[in-house]
Amino acid sequence: MDQTAAFEAERPRLVGLAGKVLGDHAEAEDVVQQAWLRLARTDAAIESLPAWLTTVTTRLCLDRLKARSPLLVDDLAEHEHGVAQVTAGSSAEDPADHVALADAVGVALHVVLDRLTPAERVAFVLHDSFGFEFATIAGVLDTTPVAARKLASRARAKVAQPAAEDALADWQVVDAFMAAAREGDFERLLTLLAPDAVVRADRAAVLVGTPDRIEGRDAVAQFFNGAAHAALAVFVGDRPASAWFDRGQARVVFDFTLREGRVEQITFRAAPETLAEVVRRKGADRWN
Repeated sequence: MDQTAAFEAERPRLVGLAGKVLGDHAEAEDVVQQAWLRLARTDAAIESLPAWLTTVTTRLCLDRLKARSPLLVDDLAEHEHGVAQVTAGSSAEDPADHVALADAVGVALHVVLDRLTPAERVAFVLHDSFGFEFATIAGVLDTTPVAARKLASRARAKVAQPAAEDALADWQVVDAFMAAAREGDFERLLTLLAPDAVVRADRAAVLVGTPDRIEGRDAVAQFFNGAAHAALAVFVGDRPASAWFDRGQARVVFDFTLREGRVEQITFRAAPETLAEVVRRKGADRWN
């Protein structure tokens, strides 16, 4: 099998890995394409192509995570990672052997992963979702197995933190849903919706043109796909929500009910008493 065919055989696995680390399918595909370009340029002898590609892809994901969060203090960010010089022989095992063990990382998990530093996130996903040994993770992160274990442990403790972070997690799910709606990311909408998702509306919202009821994940995703361009992030009381604004005034509230990190119900509300509770989230703007 030539190099191109070998890479294409690995592409779906690599996109799945990058998608779980980054939480964004389009960004994952971009990272995997970068890995292909690095492979095409390398003259180094590669003992195991799956392992080499896994390591390069994961390190590229790490760079993306750091770019997203430049103000986070990452314990392993004291130096740059030489991705182009990676060889599979530096790993204690072939990471590709473990990818089949990974189940899909749920939306709720991606929400709490945003609490982690880039290195914590990579260590946690590779170990707890894919079953990589810490020796392998250490090779990816250019650190020691002991340090990799500590990163995963610290990440696990943050992921397990209840209560105090719940409101932030709810906001992140709402934000992710509205961003996917605005960008027309249908697949992302599907992942954020519960299978039995439903849209309802109060009488006032129906009178201004919203649907009375939409049932099922596919139907709800179709309705929101490419929509919500004028929606802004708001509070309705103490609940995370969004609202359609016209001439600076909230006209219809999108009131979210969440379950285990997914959208179970969206209720369109336009009753005056509900609109009176709407408060713009401080510093929020339209989803980009």
